[in-house]
Amino acid sequence: MANTYEIKNNSKGEKAFDYVLAVIFVLIIAMTVYPFLNVLAISLNDPMDTMRNVNFIIPRVFSVSNYIYVFTENNLGGPFVMSVVRTLIGTLVGVICTAMLSYVLSRKDFYFNKLFTMLFIVTMYVSGGMIPEYLLITRTLHMGNNFLVYVVPGMIWVYNVILMRSFIEGLPMALQEAAKIDGANDFIIWARIILPLCAPSLATVALFVAVGQWNSFMDTYLYARELPTLQYVLYEIMEKATIKIDPHAPAGTLQNAVSPMSVRMAITVIATVPILVVYPFLQKYFVGGMTVGAVKD
Repeated sequence: MANTYEIKNNSKGEKAFDYVLAVIFVLIIAMTVYPFLNVLAISLNDPMDTMRNVNFIIPRVFSVSNYIYVFTENNLGGPFVMSVVRTLIGTLVGVICTAMLSYVLSRKDFYFNKLFTMLFIVTMYVSGGMIPEYLLITRTLHMGNNFLVYVVPGMIWVYNVILMRSFIEGLPMALQEAAKIDGANDFIIWARIILPLCAPSLATVALFVAVGQWNSFMDTYLYARELPTLQYVLYEIMEKATIKIDPHAPAGTLQNAVSPMSVRMAITVIATVPILVVYPFLQKYFVGGMTVGAVKD
């Protein structure tokens, strides 16, 4: 009887603990989702109503005037194409270069493996600074207002190299040895054996690089203002946004007004949607690449 009583108490205690965890998780989810819903609601809310109070998750006075202002204030067609092109080319080049370097650093027979890895890691914590970087890109490499400025500086990200190198090191070495016995050189081993097996890691790196390329606007601001990207144009719109009122509106009203807060939220949604559309297709590879690449025997 005592054992039965203890089992029932334990069962009740476990259920109570489950309820507490469920409440905690619901609160965490609410705190996580609220900012996104708030941004979307403000972007679709009447600007003048937003100026009175910004704490809501459903548009109180539905309006698309914020988006109309963003799309009509500037021609976004050319910058959008530029952002798409730089994202596609930059991601492709970045993934290929990262995969090549990661394969080299993963080879046990590469004598300078640890030395080069350490040098790459140092660059994650110490940099030359903005002025030397600016002088290098504009005066030494002559890439000012050149499309290459969107591709070359971002070809290698050290974190991505470390992630992919860890993934490659987890692959069976026997596959490479068997290919060498069959007469394959290092390039064939990399292209026909390593890359197909690294699909999760490649998708993870591609997502990281694509997000970085799509969201970047500082390189346009510093080096390529003649080749504006969507993010840079949206940044300019956001900086110039002020409270504007339609002069033709009836006296005493605030019709067709635009506020900086509403414009910022609309720009945030516009800049985020493309990545949100792409992410679900890479999600399973992203999770696999992050977990498998981080686990070592």
